[in-house]
Amino acid sequence: MRPDPRYPIGKFSLPETSTLQTGTREQRREWIRDIAEAPARLRAAVAGLSEQQLDTPYRPGGWTARQVVHHLADSHMNSYVRFKLALTEESPTIKPYDEVLWASLSDASTMPIEPSLSLLEGLHSRWVRLLESMSESDFLRAFHHPESGTIRLDQNLAHYAWHGKHHVAHVMSIR
Repeated sequence: MRPDPRYPIGKFSLPETSTLQTGTREQRREWIRDIAEAPARLRAAVAGLSEQQLDTPYRPGGWTARQVVHHLADSHMNSYVRFKLALTEESPTIKPYDEVLWASLSDASTMPIEPSLSLLEGLHSRWVRLLESMSESDFLRAFHHPESGTIRLDQNLAHYAWHGKHHVAHVMSIR
């Protein structure tokens, strides 16, 4: 059976365990490594792609590689801000955005990818520094997503560790 091209590494599964339970501290370190490595993995995935390949969807009806790169910058910026809000406010309600509409805007659909690759490198550098400074109790802080409910920071970390690898796999499928 062929894997679903929408989920080349499988669907994300939200961890339900508390960060205070045995084993989750090491798991968090692994997720932080994934966040740290995501920009380099993405840069390697797009290295040498032609403009035609960058404008090729990774599946019928899917985004182009160019849109995926810009989506990662948009999405990870939003996640970083959500971390900062949850660390400085009590269970803030965040503003969702329509990622499909964002990906259709000119900056995501036609612009060169280098600005987003550079943005991700700087953003992830700051994000990793923030993540490494967080305490056990910080990872239990949460924000409220109007569509998804309450999301703890440890759960959001797990999601974004997966998210980077998920979209790098989309770009790799174009090669």
